[in-house]
Amino acid sequence: MEQISEMQERRMPKLGEPAPQFETVTTFGKIKLEDFKGSWLILFSHPADFTPVCTTEFMAFAQIHPKLREMNCELMGLSIDSVYSHIAWVRNIEEKLGQKISFPVIADLNKEVASLYGMVMPGESKTETSRCVFVIDDKQKLRAMIYYPLTTGRNMDEILRLIQALQTTDKHGVATPANWRPGDKVIVPPPNTQEMAEERVKDKGVECKDWYFCRKNL
Repeated sequence: MEQISEMQERRMPKLGEPAPQFETVTTFGKIKLEDFKGSWLILFSHPADFTPVCTTEFMAFAQIHPKLREMNCELMGLSIDSVYSHIAWVRNIEEKLGQKISFPVIADLNKEVASLYGMVMPGESKTETSRCVFVIDDKQKLRAMIYYPLTTGRNMDEILRLIQALQTTDKHGVATPANWRPGDKVIVPPPNTQEMAEERVKDKGVECKDWYFCRKNL
């Protein structure tokens, strides 16, 4: 049974597939993943309540929440603490550090959601969830996953950039290069026939270094 349990914890969802559905208890009451259909969602896990790195992350996530909402994106946290621990912790963050936590936090005591999303890494800890980030789009597809070790807090600028890049790809049918920011040139998908390659390098609307590497402004 222990071996089966470890296999469940290690199960990994796959990019581009429907996000695993769940219904769970949170600090905002019972919530289903389906409740977020029509908006984007960042589902993230943290190791434990009342820990210093996690506290800095919760404050940082709360600070970017208004910007995410402007992009039709919501937030939901998770750890395998109780709902009472979550409530006490978010109240403590507001009282002691002055930051209101504006998003729900899943109380995943039985590890159901953590197992669905492969949030527990037995090599690091069998009793805590790692610092995972899952980006789920408005059609409930899993679009991105980021994993951090227990010791390293996440970068909110990169999470914002990731949402902006994914939404730009969806809207314009383009890709985004390394270190891309809104306003930078985007990557035009490479042509897949010789004829299209010849046409591409003649296209005055794009900047081509070669037939496969072309950029443009939006």
